[in-house]
Amino acid sequence: METEITSPESLVVSAPAGAPVLPTAVGADEPLVASSGCDTWSVAGASLASRLFLGTSRYPSPQVLAQAAQASGAQVFTVGLRRLQPESGGGQAFWQRIRALGGHLLPNTAGCHGAQQAVNLARMARELFGTRWIKLEVIGDDYTLQPDPFGTLEAATVLAAEGFSVFAYTTDDLVLARRLLDAGVVAVMPWAAPIGSGRGPQNLQALRTLRERLPDAVLVCDAGLGRPSHAAQVMEIGFDAVLLNTAVAEAADPVRMAGAFGAAVRAGRDGFLAGIMPERDTAQASTPTVGMPFWHEAQRKGDARAGERP
Repeated sequence: METEITSPESLVVSAPAGAPVLPTAVGADEPLVASSGCDTWSVAGASLASRLFLGTSRYPSPQVLAQAAQASGAQVFTVGLRRLQPESGGGQAFWQRIRALGGHLLPNTAGCHGAQQAVNLARMARELFGTRWIKLEVIGDDYTLQPDPFGTLEAATVLAAEGFSVFAYTTDDLVLARRLLDAGVVAVMPWAAPIGSGRGPQNLQALRTLRERLPDAVLVCDAGLGRPSHAAQVMEIGFDAVLLNTAVAEAADPVRMAGAFGAAVRAGRDGFLAGIMPERDTAQASTPTVGMPFWHEAQRKGDARAGERP
């Protein structure tokens, strides 16, 4: 028998600066904890150890979702509101399963095709979950699922003015990212490729430019990542986090893939912090000339003698 949610307050517990911290699953041995080795960071007033945001749709079963969430080390989970029709009371069993994951809930407006529609859904999420966090999505094209830049900026401006912590899904356009930050969003979330495509970064230079030109902004790469190496790529150029769903949910082994993405995010971040060597157009010997192995020295002397012959 499904547990009935009788009030919005029953959905959440208190959290720092408006971020809803979901309670640990009943019967779990211990709370969800991000894997060690990843530096702590903050967004919208919440301190996080994991730099992986995980979506919660398309998994083979609720059990696989829970296991994948644990394996990933993620602390932020996105939930699509519109597809579950909360206005008619739908999705209550699913809400309970998401609560059991532990971590921070980031409701999203996926499926909205207009600014006002997204604003209305964000307000509904605030009432249902008692949170000011919202992942803003306003889709402008049904084929590519490319975000509508005009509708996104319009909705972001309204929601930020109402006190929402807006995580704005957008393209890799620098000017739009600046406008969104000026509007008051807490994080810009540029795509790597179209949603669900799994292609990985299609324009890594554009993402790099965003990081270079917006050094103080929170940047979360969202959409289009298909492989753990894709996540490592964007983390290596200095992104603060990545968000993914389909790459894990539709993998042959979602739990193993979730762990792989968690490790890739940490590796990419460590690589960025360590300082990646510059790329060069020509080869450069890694072996020094001092103490060169004897066979190299013998070859050099042989070449010199050959040059002295008449």
